[in-house]
Amino acid sequence: MTSDTATFDLHRILPLTPEKLWHVMTDAKQREKWGAPDDATVLVVDSSDLREGGQDRHRCGPTDAPDFLVDTRWYHLSAPTRAVFTETLILGGDPAFTSLVTYALTPTEDGTALDISVATSSFSGPDALREVEGGWTGALNKLKAYAEQLLVRH
Repeated sequence: MTSDTATFDLHRILPLTPEKLWHVMTDAKQREKWGAPDDATVLVVDSSDLREGGQDRHRCGPTDAPDFLVDTRWYHLSAPTRAVFTETLILGGDPAFTSLVTYALTPTEDGTALDISVATSSFSGPDALREVEGGWTGALNKLKAYAEQLLVRH
């Protein structure tokens, strides 16, 4: 078993207040709307316990077969400015990788600066590390589009 690791940071300015963005990023039903990396992939939340020490479970993957399990454990929640959690992707009953993720939300004149830091350990080889970063990048692109839609509706 290999133990490849990587870290990356992502930054976006989103047109929502930190309070509204916090809700969009932490509410299970809201995460289903933007959490998958592209339109051919879905994220389905099976259970959600948004509290420090709480655990979520969701499935992701192709629309017709969201078979990848993800366990999320929440370690720190300081609404609406900071969240720290781990995500473990499970394939066929075995962990493929675990990521430590930190969200930092800072108010700006135009909405919120979102900074995300991800540190990943892959148990399935180095290709998974690129897939994790690509998944986060795609999801944040969808988050930005969703945030812009929400702004137009209000």
